[in-house]
Amino acid sequence: MIKSTDRKMERERRHLRVRRKISGTAERPRLCIYRSNTNLYVQVIDDVAGKTLVSASTMDKEIKTKHANCEAAKEVGALIAKRAIEKKIKTVVFDRGGYIYHGVVKALAEAAREGGLEF
Repeated sequence: MIKSTDRKMERERRHLRVRRKISGTAERPRLCIYRSNTNLYVQVIDDVAGKTLVSASTMDKEIKTKHANCEAAKEVGALIAKRAIEKKIKTVVFDRGGYIYHGVVKALAEAAREGGLEF
């Protein structure tokens, strides 16, 4: 009998596997992505201090597209880059959160790179 896979559980397992290898520091914090069905959330986290330095999501007032699609991902990526540069954060470690680097995650990452973040 073939069991059906729990996609959320598989993503969480991939994310834990990646998190064993990468960690954010004060000099190079972690850019973490979470994608729900309706929204995108991005945080720049210092794991040593356990603090979120910068955050952005599709729920912010500056974002015009209020969905979890590629257009919204480009806007959120540009906004997180702008906010990080204002806090003098230029280089980050990219944490895709167990998601495949395709579509929304790829659009967000490319927009953040265009905004001035290096990873």
